[in-house]
Amino acid sequence: MKIDGEITLPGDKSISHRSLIFGALTSGTSKLFNLSDGEDVKSTISCLKDCNVKIVEKKNYTTVNGKEFSKPNKALHCGNSGTTARLLAGFLANRKIDATLVGDKSLSKRPMHRIIKPLREMGSIIESNDNFLPIKIKANTLHGIDYQSQISSAQLKSCILIASLNANTKTTFTEPYLSRNHTELLLKSLGAKIYTKKNRIEIIPFQNLNAFDIKIPSDISSASFFITAALLMPDSKLYFKNILLNETRLGFIKILKKNGADISTSTEKIVHGEKVGNLTINYSTIKPFKINKEKIPSMIDEIPLLAILATKAKGISIVRGAKELRYKECDRIKAICQNLKRMNAKVKELEDGFIVEGPSDLEPRKIHTFNDHRIAMAFTILNKSLNGTYNLDNTNCIKISYPNFIKDMNSLMQ
Repeated sequence: MKIDGEITLPGDKSISHRSLIFGALTSGTSKLFNLSDGEDVKSTISCLKDCNVKIVEKKNYTTVNGKEFSKPNKALHCGNSGTTARLLAGFLANRKIDATLVGDKSLSKRPMHRIIKPLREMGSIIESNDNFLPIKIKANTLHGIDYQSQISSAQLKSCILIASLNANTKTTFTEPYLSRNHTELLLKSLGAKIYTKKNRIEIIPFQNLNAFDIKIPSDISSASFFITAALLMPDSKLYFKNILLNETRLGFIKILKKNGADISTSTEKIVHGEKVGNLTINYSTIKPFKINKEKIPSMIDEIPLLAILATKAKGISIVRGAKELRYKECDRIKAICQNLKRMNAKVKELEDGFIVEGPSDLEPRKIHTFNDHRIAMAFTILNKSLNGTYNLDNTNCIKISYPNFIKDMNSLMQ
């Protein structure tokens, strides 16, 4: 059993969220091609529409009319999307719109103190459920702040930067390690006065962003599932076109290449500051690895896949500094370790990561997804490589980010 061929992936989820929100902030009509069709992005569209932003979803692209928004007449439901909730909090504070953000059961358990604290320091009036959703934001004038974050979080950073666009003084933001920088790159390409130096950002209040057209590159996080499959199944080979090659998203690729994976990339163009190109992966054997806190932000979504690959590497692999995984759609550290143990892997759960000793003689088992799309897709790949079946307790959660994942996986199987 192997996977072989070329695949076109959906648009990057992170850039899709930001393109929609920035389209709403521009003067004019923006046209978005290859927008992600995941449920998370649909939550952002729904919330913006409830703020009376005119968004038209056509066959091949989506249009967003900027500067047309008003107070919603109902709570904004963010579904399961932490990105929607946290970035929209910045958007609402920016536009001085009274609104309430709510979410599903899972999202309502995820911490929001990280965005509430800096927004309040900027002057935003916020009520919350003990720092969880629902969050009620009331219109108020914002001022700039000098904020030094204790965590590296692209959602936190983006929330502050979006709010800062309409503050009355400049804002600076510093994080321990550079997290995803899609917000900075897109803002700069739209004419915002934003200056970056390593993990420090300075942004000058700027009212008029330029409307834009963008073909959103394919999602590198989605590609990572197929890359993992190719490394699990002998004789596999895959080719990806128009793939996002942003340096802050390539931690997974870099650690694999460093440890023996046959992966090659080539940059073909720059799209609104983002490197976009091609990627080829051939089946290869990887060595065990050690990952520390500094590297986590660039591979946060791919940690479940690294745990799976560690079961095939000869030796001990260690992941530390990943406590943020406990606050995702589920406690991903717990989900990873429990599922691997049930499959006879040698794995030890740590507070901020795990230790895996490989290789392990794994046995396929029914997977407990914990209603988490990345756990579901990661272990789908593993079960498929073992016996050709998926065997999940829930496939619906995959729709959060990649509705056609199983269909696309089947199309590559040989």
